[in-house]
Amino acid sequence: MQNIEYIGSAERSIGTLYLMRIERPSHPDGFIYEVHVDNELLMSSVSPLSERELATRAIAAHPGTGKLRILVGGLGLGYTAEAALHSPRASLVRVVDRMDFVIEWMRKDLLPLAELLTTDERVDLVLNDVYADLLGPPTEQYDLILIDVDHSPAMPLDPASLPFYTVEGRRQAQEHLAPGGIMAVWSAHHNDAFETAISQAYTTSWVEEVAWDVDHPGDDVSKLHNVLFFGTHS
Repeated sequence: MQNIEYIGSAERSIGTLYLMRIERPSHPDGFIYEVHVDNELLMSSVSPLSERELATRAIAAHPGTGKLRILVGGLGLGYTAEAALHSPRASLVRVVDRMDFVIEWMRKDLLPLAELLTTDERVDLVLNDVYADLLGPPTEQYDLILIDVDHSPAMPLDPASLPFYTVEGRRQAQEHLAPGGIMAVWSAHHNDAFETAISQAYTTSWVEEVAWDVDHPGDDVSKLHNVLFFGTHS
């Protein structure tokens, strides 16, 4: 029987969110973190490969060797921001999340990457709706915009984010990119309509898969994959 510790919870319009720490001897840390919305898994530290690859691959695709201003949409457990900070090119990693309690969990050292994300001077944690920001007029521009909030373009946490995935939404969000900048969006699944929207709105676009094996209690192994969408601004 797994030892589950409930660390925090919050009531929001999308449901009741729970932060829990679960004993997992097979994991390098001996336990994992999960956030659930009601009874549905929202995020997990079991294998955050694709969340990290969102940042790593976008940085690798950006031309040149200069410093990068990076916007991360969605704090989550912090793995996308962490991967961005590993790059010496990152001069700013601004993380925007509309869930105040997630930022508080990080600031209260309840999440595994709390120390890094609250002490690195390049990090700016902002309470806001990243979709509303990107669909509005830009006040500044970024070299990279990394979005990991919804399950997928077809499965948003809030229907209010749906305009972001349209062709017009892509064009509005593009205005927040500096010339040569890259927009990267994480998704649990492929979505043909969103791939088409990106191809119509951006100078160059492409899709990459991230696949990996996950070990489960009892030595069971499953293969998982997520999808990363990219678009560049000329």
